[in-house]
Amino acid sequence: MESQGKKIAIVDYGIGNLFSVLKACEFVGLNAKVESNIDSIMTADAIILPGVGAFRNAMENMRSLNLDKAIIDFSKTGKPVMGVCLGMQLLMSESEEFGLTKGLNIIEGICKKFPNEINSVEIRVPQIGWNSIYSANNQKKFDNLLLDNISNGELMYFVHSYYVIPENKENIFTITDYQGLRYCSGIRKDNIFAFQFHPEKSAHKGLLIYQNFKTIVDNWKI
Repeated sequence: MESQGKKIAIVDYGIGNLFSVLKACEFVGLNAKVESNIDSIMTADAIILPGVGAFRNAMENMRSLNLDKAIIDFSKTGKPVMGVCLGMQLLMSESEEFGLTKGLNIIEGICKKFPNEINSVEIRVPQIGWNSIYSANNQKKFDNLLLDNISNGELMYFVHSYYVIPENKENIFTITDYQGLRYCSGIRKDNIFAFQFHPEKSAHKGLLIYQNFKTIVDNWKI
């Protein structure tokens, strides 16, 4: 059955895990389409910014398609935006990947590479596999609808070499510990939600995030 309801634009800027995100959206009943047309993106009820690959290449692609301005303008409408993996990193002010590269600056902060070692112990980079997410507020459970029915400490699937450091610590939604380094694995700021992990690759609990995003979008008022 064709999905009904509010329109979700999955932003296609030439780099991204579009198919898996689209399938996750369809599974939970989101009326989602992969879009690179600016008018279609701007008239959507919410957007998802996915991504895998290099920060610099992604920003170059977005700028060449004028999608960077469209995403920034959409974020200012107050309608929901969800970033996934590289999509979360692109929301930041800049990244150190392959030299300093300016990002969308929707969330002030920087994206840095995992260090080669912590406390004289070499760590594996990139992080690939399952790791836990925890409430950034030291609460026993998550207090946000997007993570409703997700346990504090739930395992999610990560693939990344870089992590974000928001300037405003209040924007940190979830944290994760990777071999001794505690870092921001989720962001929440007003209408902006983003995760470093891949909910669409994180089995049933990950799909719950897409289900919760649908509930948020369906009930969102601006």
